[in-house]
Amino acid sequence: MPEVLRRFVDPEVDRHLLDDEGEFIIDEVAKHWITLVLPVTAMAASMVFFIAMIVVPTVWALLMVIGLVLDAWAAIRIHQMHMDRFVITNMRVFRVHGIINQHLATMPMTRILDISVEQPLMGRLCGYGHFIFESAAQDQGLRVIRYVGDPEKRDLTIQRVIQMAGLRTNLAHPR
Repeated sequence: MPEVLRRFVDPEVDRHLLDDEGEFIIDEVAKHWITLVLPVTAMAASMVFFIAMIVVPTVWALLMVIGLVLDAWAAIRIHQMHMDRFVITNMRVFRVHGIINQHLATMPMTRILDISVEQPLMGRLCGYGHFIFESAAQDQGLRVIRYVGDPEKRDLTIQRVIQMAGLRTNLAHPR
């Protein structure tokens, strides 16, 4: 696949790493599967319109357009979810998202003051949550990350990275 085309199909988070500084990925998180429920439902609904073209042939063109619009919307939405990645490295956290225009928001581990994990009822049942990062900066590009699967595990991963980097003191063994 040509390089230019691949950038629209794969989020390529590796190209954002600081290889010469020894940065490596600890966890790469795609959106939780719950974000696909609405687009998949739209695709299923489009099939109803395509079948209705046979049953009601007088308005087949309208039914076909509705079905195609639903399919196009669902395909774009599914691809948007695929291109949205939250990455935890040994040095920072960052999010890459977007299909045509790609957006990169990053926060070094040293700037993370507080992480809140919000899990609505549906998130507790299905295993997803939303991260809210607090930092010393007033204007942040990386504040809320929505629909993170297994948020408790991801939070512990970030806390371990911060601890291993020596950015926080060990409460059990004060220095």
